[in-house]
Amino acid sequence: MGDFNLALVIVAVVVSVIVLLVSVYLLVNYQHPDDANQAYFPKLVVVLGLTVAVLSILMLPADVANRQACRKAVYNGACNLTLPMKTLWLVVYIVDAVLVFLVIPFAMFYYEGDQDKSVGKRLRTALIWVVASAVVCGLVLGILYGLVGKVDFTVRHLSSSVETFPNSFSGLSSGQPCISSLPRQCAASTAPSSSLTTWTMRATFPEYVVALTTIVGSVLFTIFGGVGIACLPLGLIFSFVRRPKAVITRSQYIKEATELGKKARELKKAAEALHQEERSGNKGRKWRKNVKAVEKELLLLEDDMKALEEMYPQGEQAETTWAFTVLGYIAKLIFGVVGLIISIAWVAHIVIYLLIDPPLSSFLNEVFIKLDDVWGLLGTAAFAFFCFYLLIAVIAGEMMLGLKLVFITIHPMKWGGTLMNSFLFNVGLILLCSISVIQFCATAFAYYAQATAAQEIFGHTLQSLRGIKYLYKYNVFQYGFVALAILTLFYYAIFGWRKRKPTGRFQLSN
Repeated sequence: MGDFNLALVIVAVVVSVIVLLVSVYLLVNYQHPDDANQAYFPKLVVVLGLTVAVLSILMLPADVANRQACRKAVYNGACNLTLPMKTLWLVVYIVDAVLVFLVIPFAMFYYEGDQDKSVGKRLRTALIWVVASAVVCGLVLGILYGLVGKVDFTVRHLSSSVETFPNSFSGLSSGQPCISSLPRQCAASTAPSSSLTTWTMRATFPEYVVALTTIVGSVLFTIFGGVGIACLPLGLIFSFVRRPKAVITRSQYIKEATELGKKARELKKAAEALHQEERSGNKGRKWRKNVKAVEKELLLLEDDMKALEEMYPQGEQAETTWAFTVLGYIAKLIFGVVGLIISIAWVAHIVIYLLIDPPLSSFLNEVFIKLDDVWGLLGTAAFAFFCFYLLIAVIAGEMMLGLKLVFITIHPMKWGGTLMNSFLFNVGLILLCSISVIQFCATAFAYYAQATAAQEIFGHTLQSLRGIKYLYKYNVFQYGFVALAILTLFYYAIFGWRKRKPTGRFQLSN
């Protein structure tokens, strides 16, 4: 067992270094050219946030492997060589909460501050906002913890009289499992309902912070994840369906390019008007609504420009460019079909294992266990992949709803064109939802992840907290997740195959 734990520590260190390097790689390649060689503090926050988010997802498979190192122990406390997973969970999620509610908002306020102001004024403004937010969050947490920060465990109280130890156990049977001749005072299965009682204890403050953060993340995860689990694969498939079938003529290209040029000039004029309003201090609700509208129109304009370039490749290697475009859409179809299979497996698993009581089957739990039997880390890798898929679905759902709903600010992630505020927003969303993804996976794969520290935190304490336990008792988040996934499926079945019609002249709302 000692060698196994040493190997686990080595793997954990190596994976952490790899995750850090990958986070830096994503930052370098996704950042906008305008942010090159500047905005170092937001970049540091992005790298740290991505690293913490990815490691938090990988900690659940590590927790499972950590428990397997002590599978020969009679109980968890009999093994002294395991990693302190419960402590690591709490540390990671406290850091997660600090990043989401303090550090990332500070970085966003500073980055989005008026560039005409000095660095000191921008820092002071960002600090004021963050301190005010921290005070409000601290008061809310303290009041809630003082009032309802307790855990109510439902237990069965059993008692019996003292009996003389028997010389023989031959008299015990399924009909008489107790030493006493009185009616089954030792059998929990036949105890009356009056034996059920509630054991109350106060939760630790770190656990309570993790619990409330999980609730906030679960709401976002249910909305964005439920939509994203369907729109992620279907978006790729319908992108192939709506693909350009052939190269357009030069006259068609000039006509379309002229229309896009007009749209670009309209948006430039609108952006200048909004900038002028910002300088005059007129930044009310109407101004923010117009800013969001311009941002979405700009994103759609970029998509239209990209589509036009695909339909009319230029240069000496135009034919090669068109061939790669065709191959790209074929790849989208393949990934879309694979993603659709994974999404169906996820929804089916939620229905079969979580929503139906008793579960019809352990489904994916059995799949992971059998994969572990084939090769030690194969089931763990598949388990981690399914968790990561949920995070990607959250981002896809946020992007789709951001394009459809006016009140949601859109923050697109583009290779070589992502501004730091969009980076920070998406990292914050990933961090906030990562806690919920872990809790969701710990519940959905409870059979595979049994006897782990994650199960103790997310499976027992969280689901027994006062005021919160009913959300889990009645599977509110799971029902919402499945319902939104089905609604998104119907939406794509009705509207997904249609090409987006070009919008008319853009005007700011009065």
